[in-house]
Amino acid sequence: MTGTTIKNDHYYMQLAIQEALKAEAIGEVPIGAVLVHEGEVIASSFNLRETLETTASHAEMIVIDQGNQHFNSWRLEDCTLYVTLEPCPMCAGAIVQSRIKRVVFGALDPKAGCAGSLMNLLQDDRFNHQVEVTSGVEEEVCGALLQNFFKQLREKKKREKQARQSEKQAELENKMTDRQVIPFPVTKQDDHSSDQS
Repeated sequence: MTGTTIKNDHYYMQLAIQEALKAEAIGEVPIGAVLVHEGEVIASSFNLRETLETTASHAEMIVIDQGNQHFNSWRLEDCTLYVTLEPCPMCAGAIVQSRIKRVVFGALDPKAGCAGSLMNLLQDDRFNHQVEVTSGVEEEVCGALLQNFFKQLREKKKREKQARQSEKQAELENKMTDRQVIPFPVTKQDDHSSDQS
């Protein structure tokens, strides 16, 4: 790999990171992607699965669709896809099917990655197309984006749970206060009444 290719990989990955930040800004998992053909960015997007409520709304799937529209073709030969997280099985399959030449990704995905972590669908020689793969470009930045996002999400859920528990406790205390038995007033009998004869 030449020095120019490495420099370009970092440049385009930084563009993908900018896309990931857009996802984070709207509460989506911060994953971004750009599709490059002959040095030109022809598609860019970010994860929109929660926003669109559609399974296939991963960043890679969206840029593949944009690339298809750009070329008016399902074939994306001679394109390089840059993505901040290792592609999942769905995206890896679409990458192979679209004949993308090369994939460059940032952070590994040990739970769903199919470009080397769990398996390598992109370079399986049983398929009729294999993809060049470069991993670890801007890995620390890409990984930190995801780690920080999920850390904040866990903290938010923890705060919400604590708030719900506090509300329940307050409701319980209010019910207990409402149910307190007010003692019936006892009147003292006249001391002389017992002396009557």
